[in-house]
Amino acid sequence: QVQLVESGGGLVQAGGSLRLSCAASGRYAMGWFRQAPGKEREFVAAISWIGGSTYYVDSVKGRFTISRDNAKNTAYLQMNSLRPEDTAVYYCAASQRGRRMYSTTNDYDSWGQGTQVTVSS
Repeated sequence: QVQLVESGGGLVQAGGSLRLSCAASGRYAMGWFRQAPGKEREFVAAISWIGGSTYYVDSVKGRFTISRDNAKNTAYLQMNSLRPEDTAVYYCAASQRGRRMYSTTNDYDSWGQGTQVTVSS
């Protein structure tokens, strides 16, 4: 069973930065999603199994960066220029479907516990 452990959330002012980490029990294609109160879980970013390809939702392009350290089986989400609308619980996810990038919740088999990101205005 895939184990995912997230860390790095918190409270930050608008314009600030946070970095989320997701330690996995193996090597998988990885993604980050977020869910705000009363809203559906939405895709944020994905990275391929090797790490050479990334994909982002339009609203975070140029501000967020997904990366991975395969030696540590850890994925990261660097979030810069944060906005109040980025406030949500952020989840990392692992896919055993293949080695590409995946952007829907159905593509992922395992989920982290979630970490709260709150951006104050």
